[in-house]
Amino acid sequence: MSATFTDEEIETLRKGAMGAGLLVSVSDRGFFDTFKEAGALSKHVANARASSDSALIKQVAEGHGTGFGVTTPIDKVENGTLEALRASVQLLSAKAPEELEAYRSFVLSLARSVAAAAPGGDEAEAAAIAKIEPALAGSDPNAG
Repeated sequence: MSATFTDEEIETLRKGAMGAGLLVSVSDRGFFDTFKEAGALSKHVANARASSDSALIKQVAEGHGTGFGVTTPIDKVENGTLEALRASVQLLSAKAPEELEAYRSFVLSLARSVAAAAPGGDEAEAAAIAKIEPALAGSDPNAG
């Protein structure tokens, strides 16, 4: 990792990644599905912490929490996640462009593993992932 990141910057990267998993999970709320999806999120993050080739991804995966509270409304989870993802792309583009693809891949695989954790809700989860993808590309769907 060529750049050193502040705690605040790591928290932004973490909020984007964990928020992406949470956004997919809350897109189709089912009581038992939530437990399966939370387990998938935890397992994916633990695996990244243990075996990622990227020092940055390991650092992002070391933290706990999503950056959102249990009672955070869905629209705030969505807006906060997408904002954090766009900020993360800008941050990585400026400070560590060699880590950008690893971060994008980590976030998308995390979101997809959460989506695959429980049956049903495929359309809502796909719609959530469809919002995550342009944020990871650095674009704002509300701009223009």
